Amino acid sequence: MKQTYYELKITPSSYYELFLDLILSISDDAIEEIDNSIIIRSTEELQEIMDGIEAFSKELSMAFDQDINCELTLQIKENEDWITKYKNSITPVSAGLFYIYPSWEEPSNDKINIKIDPALAFGSGHHETTSSCLEAISKYVKEGNTLLDVGTGSGILAIAAKKLGAVCHICDTDELSIENSVKNFELNSVNADKAWVGSISKTKEKYDIVVANIVADVLIMIANDLKNSLNENSTLILSGILDKYADKVTKKFSDLEIIEQITKNEWTTIVFKKGKN
Repeated sequence: MKQTYYELKITPSSYYELFLDLILSISDDAIEEIDNSIIIRSTEELQEIMDGIEAFSKELSMAFDQDINCELTLQIKENEDWITKYKNSITPVSAGLFYIYPSWEEPSNDKINIKIDPALAFGSGHHETTSSCLEAISKYVKEGNTLLDVGTGSGILAIAAKKLGAVCHICDTDELSIENSVKNFELNSVNADKAWVGSISKTKEKYDIVVANIVADVLIMIANDLKNSLNENSTLILSGILDKYADKVTKKFSDLEIIEQITKNEWTTIVFKKGKN
């Protein structure tokens, strides 16, 4: 990648469309239109195009018998290293017992490390729903527990549980999410004990912990499946819930005991208990 590029800003005083037609006919570079100006960016020098536009302005002025000006501004600009910029925008984050960091950062010395190279804020630990779930997992998951992560996404929640010694199953209706999750497990030197494409309805197993970080409407829709997958004296962690929908969710799960509610900004995570303590 060249370190610099040329940016030419063309601002006609009138007959904008004629200048636009000319530029489209003489330049193969992509253009941007903004505030009655036309911007050309190129790794090649743009002096010939500038000369052509100046000559065109003079011809228009003569043809229409009026002064038609065109302001031209040529600048040399630094090319941005977009990969470096992206990396600088992704910072490590702590949530509960865990430290979530991208592969180009150093791990923590005093937290349980989870290495994730995120494409989105969701599933990277930065979003409120993910960090709240990680806090709940830190508190409720014990070694030897069986756990199902419904709508696993990046797999981060199941990876966290696995690092606490749980037996972890994951499912997601998106095949790419399952593929990505399996890769993230490998990146963290652990394995999902079972993974499938589809929802919770595909399993008849019972679990000590079920976590579902989806959206309120889907949680309500699969409520029976979620409850049927619970062992006695087990824990259900639901997230992805906007505050305004929290009552709808708690009503649907009213046969379970609410033992904790974590609210961050407009997002709520609700932890339920099935059976007696």
